[in-house]
Amino acid sequence: MLTGFAPAPRCGFTLIEMMVVVAVLGTLMVVGLPSFSVLLQNYQVRAAAESIQNGLQRARAEAVARNSKVCFKLGAGSAWSVGYTTDATACTTLDSHSSSDSPNVAISATASDLSTAATTLTFNNLGQIVANADSSASLGRAVATSTGGGNQVLHVTINAGGGARVCDPNLPAGNVRKCGTGE
Repeated sequence: MLTGFAPAPRCGFTLIEMMVVVAVLGTLMVVGLPSFSVLLQNYQVRAAAESIQNGLQRARAEAVARNSKVCFKLGAGSAWSVGYTTDATACTTLDSHSSSDSPNVAISATASDLSTAATTLTFNNLGQIVANADSSASLGRAVATSTGGGNQVLHVTINAGGGARVCDPNLPAGNVRKCGTGE
């Protein structure tokens, strides 16, 4: 007697099921891509601001460690360098950082009066701000903004004692990361 074979169990997905999954994923990517782009732009602004803050902290610590004057110079974009002063105008580079991690960020740097452009800050052996060797205005604030569509704006402020802080002027009142008056 002939016996019939039992049908083999079905494994895998059909072509229609796969096409539906691809269509749903494609739709989700199209909807989510603009917000992901803004997220990346905002990350670049934060990276640039924190890089400048780290450079300022490095310069201040180096001044105390070397027991001499150390200068911080802000370059193009969020690039910076830290160097020690050997005479009235020279600033020999100890450390530097490029702006390659933040290509879509613009930095505007001003003195503490917020009206004069400034890119250099000098610390003495106690970590306090002193006059720059070239008599230029001392850096007081750097503002990082996105040039590629992000909505983040961050300020790097330097207080009178030489401490650097990153703050956000767009946060609600009462938030500790909000910029104060004049920051």
